[in-house]
Amino acid sequence: MSKALRIAVDFDGTLVDHRFPDIGRPIPEAFEWLRKLKAAGAVLILWTMRSDSDKEGPVLTEAVKFCREHGIEFDGINEGPGDRNWTTSPKAYAHVYVDDAALGCPLYDYPGFGRLAVHWETVGPMLLNMVK
Repeated sequence: MSKALRIAVDFDGTLVDHRFPDIGRPIPEAFEWLRKLKAAGAVLILWTMRSDSDKEGPVLTEAVKFCREHGIEFDGINEGPGDRNWTTSPKAYAHVYVDDAALGCPLYDYPGFGRLAVHWETVGPMLLNMVK
């Protein structure tokens, strides 16, 4: 297993405004910080409740595509690279989980957004410091 910092990142409320099953507007600075983290060597895992189902449609596929269009290719989707080699747990293994519902995650009330979302101006530098 790589010693690189593994960061699991939620989608709704963390990368985009909450508009499920639609995709909301990108949260300011979220994708910029993910690109910086990736360039610094972090392993990024998309960790989301979105899935592709008959009921909701391809909402996970659409989220992954949206991230690619914003310059982010994740190392894993709802599981980390190599996780299945050592566990059958459905929980993705990461060192850090960034989620608007996580206790202590800095949030911000962005104008026009449906609810509070991750404040990447605070979170981004904290994570980059952990990668270095």
